[in-house]
Amino acid sequence: MKSCTVLAVQADGRQVTTVEGLASEDGTMHPMQRAFQQEHALQCGFCTPGMVMASIGLLAENPDPTEQEIREGLEGNLCRCTGYHNIVRAVRLAAEGIARDPRRF
Repeated sequence: MKSCTVLAVQADGRQVTTVEGLASEDGTMHPMQRAFQQEHALQCGFCTPGMVMASIGLLAENPDPTEQEIREGLEGNLCRCTGYHNIVRAVRLAAEGIARDPRRF
């Protein structure tokens, strides 16, 4: 869910995970966070939390998306720095890693 479209009262009684909550307790990054870092899919950082969270949601629904499906899945998040190319590559990298080891997702 995009936080900008949900009232706080709508989240009452539900679990909310933010991008900061993805890392494990020892600080190990989530596979999606690592993929974004590895593929240089972030620059200014403004869109990064939304892109990462939307990407995780996308892979939860479609673990092996095509490039077009990734672009469509992320179309509600605006990035003015990267041009999306590296973001799409990061999502593909995370999807491939998760396919090899689904326990890491």
